[in-house]
Amino acid sequence: MKDILGTIAIYRQERGWTEYQLAERSGLPQSTISSWYRKNMVPTVPSLEKVCAAFGITLSQLFAENNEPVALTPSQRELLDKWDRLDEEQQAAIFQLIEKMS
Repeated sequence: MKDILGTIAIYRQERGWTEYQLAERSGLPQSTISSWYRKNMVPTVPSLEKVCAAFGITLSQLFAENNEPVALTPSQRELLDKWDRLDEEQQAAIFQLIEKMS
C-alpha cells in the first residue's frame, strides 16, 4: 500500500509549504494534519479531497504509484509552481484574464 502521509509530505515540500500552510489552503485544522503524522493515521477521504484540492491534484494522482503522476513540460511545471505562490484573489484575477482571452 502506498505511503499516503509520505506522499502528502512530498507534495507539500515540493511547494515549500509547512503543515500550517497546507492547513490554510485545504481548510483543515493544522492539529488534524499534525495528528496524522504523530499517530501515523491515514486521513479520511473527505480530508484527502481537501488536501488534493489545495495541491491542485486529483485523488487518483495522489494515489498514483509514481511521484510524477502527470507528465508536464518544463513550462507547464514553471506555470504551476508560480500558480501555487498566488493567493486566492490573484488566482481569481488570472482566471478572469484567461476567460477574456478565450
